[in-house]
Amino acid sequence: MFEGVRTVMVFAEDPESSARWYGELLGVPVRVDVGDTGAVYAWVETGGVELGFHPADDARNPRGGSPVVYWSVGDVAAVRERLLAAGCAHHRGPLTIEPGRRIAQLRDPFGTVIGIEGP
Repeated sequence: MFEGVRTVMVFAEDPESSARWYGELLGVPVRVDVGDTGAVYAWVETGGVELGFHPADDARNPRGGSPVVYWSVGDVAAVRERLLAAGCAHHRGPLTIEPGRRIAQLRDPFGTVIGIEGP
């Protein structure tokens, strides 16, 4: 049924700024699509996953209404420090959730909580 994650949608106040921050952090290009109404959808791709940023809308897509996505990383502590240095804020963890498996959550500069998970 589910074969893997293809797209993670984040609802943001400024989709293009959000995408550009992630593009710079990850060293990947940013793609931007401007719709007929002027709404901007912007995205980056990493690890075969599209990380997309759609305009927040209080009625349909409120900021923070998306799930926390955990990205697989090789070193939770090192990636956490890199994210903090890039402008993220501590949210939760790091926590050991079982032997050999750790997680942490951070809030990006735009308010979205992201998770990292690794050994």
